[in-house]
Amino acid sequence: MELMKIAAESGHEGQAPAIPPDEGQALDAYSQVVTRVVDLVSPAVVSVGMARPAPDRLQRRGIAELRGAGSGLVIAPDGYVLTNSHVVRKADRIEARFQDGRALPARIVGDDPHSDLAVLQVADSGLSTVALGDSSKLRVGQLVVAIGNPLGFQATVTAGVVSAVGRTLRTETGRLMENIVQTDAALNPGNSGGPLVDARGTVIGVNTAVIAGSQGICFAIPANTAKWVASQLIREGRVRRSYLGLSGQTVNLARHVAVRYQLEGKTGVLVGDVHRGTSAARAGVRPGDIIVTLGPERIRTSDDLQLALGRHTIGEPVAITVLRGGERLSLEARPTELPDPQ
Repeated sequence: MELMKIAAESGHEGQAPAIPPDEGQALDAYSQVVTRVVDLVSPAVVSVGMARPAPDRLQRRGIAELRGAGSGLVIAPDGYVLTNSHVVRKADRIEARFQDGRALPARIVGDDPHSDLAVLQVADSGLSTVALGDSSKLRVGQLVVAIGNPLGFQATVTAGVVSAVGRTLRTETGRLMENIVQTDAALNPGNSGGPLVDARGTVIGVNTAVIAGSQGICFAIPANTAKWVASQLIREGRVRRSYLGLSGQTVNLARHVAVRYQLEGKTGVLVGDVHRGTSAARAGVRPGDIIVTLGPERIRTSDDLQLALGRHTIGEPVAITVLRGGERLSLEARPTELPDPQ
């Protein structure tokens, strides 16, 4: 299934039921928006339960398996469900429970820990779905509604606003995700994988994380990222990303070097190790080099390098500018595919 087909074909089953006049009088405009969104979206929100074998140390204590729960959203009527990777990763058994009480076994179609997204499939069709919207149009202060199953309480609704856009968030694999949506719509354990929805009932994010110990700081993966990742997972079972094969750290540049080569900013990425047989090794990158550009993008930090590389097409040549012994060198690499995390 192609990316645009997911967005275009995913829709709501019919229109939201009209609010009876007597009820409408008791609800203010804000409440009417929230209740209408819930009526539209909640039929496509599922509770995701999983079980996996317990570690040996727990099995010796009589605990055979570990169980977890989260949320998911149906993105295609033929049974595709989008959720968080951390909800289902390493699961032996997965079950999707619908609002009508049905509980169906689910299988993992594809899992991408680098974006904390996974796609499941249940053996059913004609399901209610939600539309994945355009998260680039989000505005700070915009009304949003989160729907999920926090702490096992099915179909729980919270509302708030978009607190910020364009955040970055590090996943369990250590990679950064861009354009993360920050919201104050309350999230709790079990909300992970559920939708963050705008006032029209369109999904603009997939709820993913809460800052421990904080109040009102919650995050969602933007819908544009979710559409791209979901289409890759459905089509290929994985997401392909570019990889150079080196490790590095952010270091300060000598002021005269930055001035000499007209480099904006005072930092670059010092290469600590170049893995044998990788594209970085073939390009001639050496330990001790300082990377300052990748293609047209200025590289100031290790995160800059990762993000710039993530936008580059696998196998296409890319220019790498490094500082070596006070001299500036231009190298060319052809990034390969990032290996799957272990």
